[in-house]
Amino acid sequence: MPTKQFRSYHPHQVLLMPPSLQDWLPEGHLAYFISDVVDQLDLSRIEVEYEDELRGAPPYHPAMMVKVLLYAYCTGVFSSRKIARKLVEDVAFRVLAAGNTPDFRTVNRFRRRHLQALGELFEQVLRLAQRAGMVKLGTVALDGTKIRANASKHKAMSYGRMTQEEARLAEEVRQLLERAEQVDAEEDARYGADRSGDELPEELQRRETRLRRIREAKAALEAEAQRRAAEQAPPPPPPQRPRRGRPRRNPAQARPPARAQYNFTDPDSRIMLDPSGAFVQAYNVQVAVEASHQIIVAADCSPQAADAPHLVPMVQRIHQLTGALPRHVLADAGYFSEANLQTLCARGVDPLIPPDKLRHTQPLPPAPRGRIPKTLSVRDRMRRKLRTRLGRTLYNLRKSTVEPVLGQIKAALGFRQFSFRGLTQVRAEWLLVTCAHNLRKLYAARHRLLPLLTHRLGSLPATG
Repeated sequence: MPTKQFRSYHPHQVLLMPPSLQDWLPEGHLAYFISDVVDQLDLSRIEVEYEDELRGAPPYHPAMMVKVLLYAYCTGVFSSRKIARKLVEDVAFRVLAAGNTPDFRTVNRFRRRHLQALGELFEQVLRLAQRAGMVKLGTVALDGTKIRANASKHKAMSYGRMTQEEARLAEEVRQLLERAEQVDAEEDARYGADRSGDELPEELQRRETRLRRIREAKAALEAEAQRRAAEQAPPPPPPQRPRRGRPRRNPAQARPPARAQYNFTDPDSRIMLDPSGAFVQAYNVQVAVEASHQIIVAADCSPQAADAPHLVPMVQRIHQLTGALPRHVLADAGYFSEANLQTLCARGVDPLIPPDKLRHTQPLPPAPRGRIPKTLSVRDRMRRKLRTRLGRTLYNLRKSTVEPVLGQIKAALGFRQFSFRGLTQVRAEWLLVTCAHNLRKLYAARHRLLPLLTHRLGSLPATG
């Protein structure tokens, strides 16, 4: 019986790799696309920081590091250690790095040092998408989601608990100090007064440190409460009109509620309710997505859990980045407020935001015939508007516009937790993530960029 024939397999055979890095990957690979796009970007803000560095070994080229980081975020690799491992094991990473293998510390230091500049690449990539005709502001959908902070919720403490702990720790510190003084007096009487005092109880040092941190956290919460009270306080009446009734509350005396939280690891983050119903230490990230190609036209990050306060600033951000306002803005019930609707309508934007929470499978009943009566309230007018044929058609676009984008970022890319701490750093990383999303959308429609980019991109097949 003849033996089965298999294809040849010689794991120890010596092979010669192609001499050109451009031949290591097939034509049209995402790595080549990222390389061509970065070559068109302005990296002067990153490069200028190296001009005065004359000591030490030459640093890695900023363009190479930016290409590696953008490709890593586009493929769902966010850890600096994993990126460093990919630079050794993954062909695409090795092509982008041209054989350079910076270790994870170098990757992390570069990303941390230039995180703000990397986040600003979002605007440059968005302008590139505009020039390619992929940004249409006829309909824009907004949505938000909770992304975990780089901190544990167990490191958070409420203002009420801080007040209790402050009193308890202060009493323990007082008792320990009295005990230490008593021991010192006894030992001075026994051994003399020339002791060094190194015998201070370690327990006292731990409690003093914790007490100091709690007091700093309390002061931060109180300062935030006073700032909000000052913003919400009405202007004082003219001096010639004596005010009747209760005296005005002094904003400087405002105190935070007992349930106000402060996280000792990342003070800017907050405990929020995620889509699964669990309480997590997180940030509220926002995206505005245009309906034609799912390009993110504005993005932001905030420690405020509610969505409604983000609506108007996000629309303003769209105008700032693209130079135009959207015609229709779609958002779920979390963004509804009469003030939001009035502000957008005054600026010529048509909002479609239901006052009531709607399920995806819940069909809207048809609206009565005729014009919407002007005597209806703002809420009832919006309910009636969403029941019209045009209103239902437009609002249904939200489910296929912004929700898939957040799903692609969290599920496909796997971005579910920030790597940095502090609102400034977290906001910049979120812009980097959304920039990577837009690059993937540009890559899917790369034939539109042929007149804008050169080199290898010009030979890519035109695919939609």
